[in-house]
Amino acid sequence: MALGTATFSYELRFDAGRICLDLLATTHPVERLDSVEVLCAWITGSGLVPAGTPLGHADASWLVDFRELRGRIDQLVRGALSSEVRSRSSYGPALARVNDAARTAPPAPRAMRAQDGTLVRELEGPPERDALLAAVARDAVELLTDPSAMAALRQCEGDNCPIVYLDTSRGRRRRWCSSEVCGNRERVARHRRRAALARA
Repeated sequence: MALGTATFSYELRFDAGRICLDLLATTHPVERLDSVEVLCAWITGSGLVPAGTPLGHADASWLVDFRELRGRIDQLVRGALSSEVRSRSSYGPALARVNDAARTAPPAPRAMRAQDGTLVRELEGPPERDALLAAVARDAVELLTDPSAMAALRQCEGDNCPIVYLDTSRGRRRRWCSSEVCGNRERVARHRRRAALARA
């Protein structure tokens, strides 16, 4: 897969409402974080670092650690969505890992003057892996400990779609991770069902 292709931006989604939830979305419908290059594109696209931040020092260990943290956050988020107390009993190791990752200081931004005089966000230098993991872990901690955010947490109602998102719509009526993807599929399926009933 070549970076910059028309399909690449579709493959990485940033519409779940939180960085940690956008990371969870990288597993659907297939593994999206399949290379260090894609991980770097995700890190930039998620806003963890400003565009143009050098990430050439990223290696395969970054991929392993981001996927591992993603799995732990997934356990916590799905456990929080579940009404079964049993599903929450496995919180211990996942919670310990997320809390441990959150201890490291995230990358420190600074405001710099651009050539046109506006202020832009930059980092002091290339961010380290643990600092970026900390930013995602802190986002997960903030989400999981915020009752109003947790009340807005939803799983997509699309067939076989595991995407979890924050429903910030008016009246909290959002049903799908994306109206253009899962919502459109549901509308097409509903139309086909009606057409089949009309023919019968």
